Amino acid sequence: MVTWDTGPFDNDTAADFANALDDAEPEARESLIRGVLIRTIDTNGYLTEAEEAAAAALIAAQCPGGEPVDMSYGPETPMPVFPSDLRALADEALARIASDQDGPASNWVDPEDWKQWRAILTRLRTILAPPPPSIALFDVQP
Repeated sequence: MVTWDTGPFDNDTAADFANALDDAEPEARESLIRGVLIRTIDTNGYLTEAEEAAAAALIAAQCPGGEPVDMSYGPETPMPVFPSDLRALADEALARIASDQDGPASNWVDPEDWKQWRAILTRLRTILAPPPPSIALFDVQP
């Protein structure tokens, strides 16, 4: 994987993923994103892909507090509105890659870049976290 910066789409693999999303029919884009996330969650061995953060960034962009995806390397076509269950899958996939010290972490030559990458993953996970359930307060009368 060739990287040029620490953003979710700042590597060859994620840029290729963005191109695949652009080339896909609109109704197939959710399946592509879901497939990347499930593949990462189900992987038992070494993680070599970089599409997870890109997929998570696209989902997070639709969440409250989410940031728009950098269109320089991200998909150029609009994404569909993603179902809410993708938030949990994206969070789980990011947790998996963040904890795999022998996988994507080993791709970074400069430890400072790995720290920036990890901060991006943490920020995405914060945005993807579902809001706490609201608890109805009881009407208490004196």
